[in-house]
Amino acid sequence: MPQTDPIRYYNRQTGEIEEEAVYGEGFLRFAYGNPLGRLTLWAAVRRAWFSKWYGWRMRRPGSAAKVRPFVDRYGLDPEEFATPMRRFEHFDAFFVRKLRPGRRPVDPDPAALAFPADGRHLAVADLSGCDGLWVKGQRFDLPALLGDPGLAARYEGGSALVSRLCPTDYHRFHFPCAGEAGAPRLINGFLYSVNPVALGRNVSYIWRNKRVCTRVASGAFGEVVMLEVGATCVGGIVQTYNPGAVGKGDEKGYFHFGGSMTILLFEPGRVVFDADLLEHAAEGREVYARVGERCGIGVVEDAARAF
Repeated sequence: MPQTDPIRYYNRQTGEIEEEAVYGEGFLRFAYGNPLGRLTLWAAVRRAWFSKWYGWRMRRPGSAAKVRPFVDRYGLDPEEFATPMRRFEHFDAFFVRKLRPGRRPVDPDPAALAFPADGRHLAVADLSGCDGLWVKGQRFDLPALLGDPGLAARYEGGSALVSRLCPTDYHRFHFPCAGEAGAPRLINGFLYSVNPVALGRNVSYIWRNKRVCTRVASGAFGEVVMLEVGATCVGGIVQTYNPGAVGKGDEKGYFHFGGSMTILLFEPGRVVFDADLLEHAAEGREVYARVGERCGIGVVEDAARAF
């Protein structure tokens, strides 16, 4: 059944459980919960041309007039923006904005894993027992997600961090640890929404969507797989890094307009997530936190072998 209750998450910044203000909520519930809406979803909304058309609208000069009302409605802090609001030439330029230096400090502990993005995060301690992230009884299909059954076998029984970015979030994503990053691999697909309104009906939208897969060799955390998942109105996933040595907190890329998702995959026994992530994940609840903050620690290699 589709998600009908309000979406609630734990906010690390406030220490409170809060209710999400869903951008375009009426349309989402129509498209994923109404028979006529699902026909529209199948015929148009999930397809690349729809997102390209919407992206074109968000890059028209007139769309710059939407920036200030959006900032005011969702309570964003203009002091964080590297570019003053009046200088954004269109809405998409605001959406892919950079932040002022120091606004997202990175946890300096080499043993700490950092969140890769601002957003609502769901920790999965053991992927082999994961059968109900948003829908009870629907398993997380690693071979489909990675498009590579051999690679998927390496992460069976491992762990994951699913980070959901809302349209109101900072939409650049960063490396969660230092290491040697390989070249990105595109896995093409549709562009369904990744909001719980949609995923509450069918979690497979995640691995049916367009996504980019990157492998990062990291001593402390083993080989980490990073995935960026596109979604409705997010046809553009831009990689800004160069393959090779990367530092924790370095920018990896950004999403164009819309909600989107990143996923981190870890081999078995390589990561222990922070207690608040595990506590809220046990209740099926996401945790809001910002890029650079600690989300867990690595397990030393000898100990990892014992798992």
